[in-house]
Formats: sequence, structure tokens, C-alpha cells
Amino acid sequence: MKNDLKIAVFADGADINAMLRQYREGIVTGFTTNPSLMKKAGIADYMAFAKEAVESIPDMPLSFEVFADDLETMEKEAEAISALGNNVFVKIPFMNTKYEKTTALIKRLTSRGIKVNVTVVMTDVQAMEAADAIADGTECIISIFAGRVADTGVDPKPMVRKACLYAENRPNIKILWASCREFYNIIEAQDCGCDIITVPDSVLGKFSSYGMDLTELTHEGVEAFAKDIRSLGYTILK
Repeated sequence: MKNDLKIAVFADGADINAMLRQYREGIVTGFTTNPSLMKKAGIADYMAFAKEAVESIPDMPLSFEVFADDLETMEKEAEAISALGNNVFVKIPFMNTKYEKTTALIKRLTSRGIKVNVTVVMTDVQAMEAADAIADGTECIISIFAGRVADTGVDPKPMVRKACLYAENRPNIKILWASCREFYNIIEAQDCGCDIITVPDSVLGKFSSYGMDLTELTHEGVEAFAKDIRSLGYTILK
């Protein structure tokens, strides 16, 4: 499959078999997951899943999210997750359910060299606050949920561009376009200056169409219709 994109493509999911397949295919260069994806995948033991992923994929970034809602427990979980491997990023949401920002925790963790992926970021202001909390020299990611922002009817691109510009002189910080909905989001994220985009398996499967000649795409569509027409077994004209 063609992949001449400059932006890094990470797979988003929690199915270890799918992750290993994606790893072998060579399109993605990292992986992210979250509690909702783990629930969907039927993960029964979080740390066992994380350990298996780290052992199977030791040479690409892997992001695993904390479960706790209070900052003290989040910190302990972050330490345990980070200890799984040097390629592990700890996903810390920008705020908890009590609207408490996690920036102080992000500052403590990153000052100790713990790699953090600040997640559920919905605005450029949140992204900038997260960037300000990250200690220099610690590799970190800021995940802007551009797809969810777009679901509200707001164009996420201006805020994503602003966040990318804000972090461009901080080489230890990567801006990630999260909640990808369609393949073109990869192009949009790259044009905005994002370093990374997380892509679900359903969108990764569309790489086979990337760069395809549109006339050939028309022909492919007509052939698909013709095949279905033949299978119907009835006619319009009697």
C-alpha cells in the first residue's frame, strides 16, 4: 500500500491481533488505545493486555490511558504504566469528571521523565496549557480530538493549526489529530502541521484507494454496480 505521507500514522484500537497485523503491514508507526476501545474489544485484564502489547511491539510508541479520576491515583497509575517500557506513553485526560485540570500532574510526571500523551483536548487553549505544563526534554504528545470537535459543527482545523504553531519550537512535543473519521482527515491533519494522526482500522483499510486515479475509481464503482445488478436476477423492462 502506498504511504508517502509526511505525517506519522498511528493505529487506534485495543484488539491485539489487529495491532500485530497493522504492525506487520508497515503502514503505522505507533499505537494508541483508550478505556472505551478496551471495553469494546473485551479486554478483561488491562495490565496483561498492555504488557503483551509492549512485548510484541517493542520498537513503536504505545499509549495507554490511566483509569483513575483523582489526580493522586492517576499519578500512581501513570508510574505503573510508564514502567512497562521505554516506548510507552501514559495518556492523561486534560481534566477529570470534576472539571479539575490535570496540568499540575502533567508537570510533575514530565519533570520526572515520564512520557505523557495529554488526551481529550478539545480547544487550542487547552492544547497550549498542556504544552506549557510539559517539562522540556521529555517526549510527549498532545491529542486534539478534532473529529469530535467537527461533530459539534465547528471546523477544528484553525485551532489545530494554532496548537501546532504554538508547539513548533518544542521538539519534545508532538501534536496529534485524534478521532479520525475518514481518510481525508489524514490529509487535513498533515496540512495543519500535525505530527501524528490516530486512525481506526476501518480507515486504515482505505489506504488501498490513496492516490488512486479518479477515472479508474469511477470505473471501479460502475463495475461494482454491474456485479450487483447481475446478482439481482430481475429486469426493469418486461
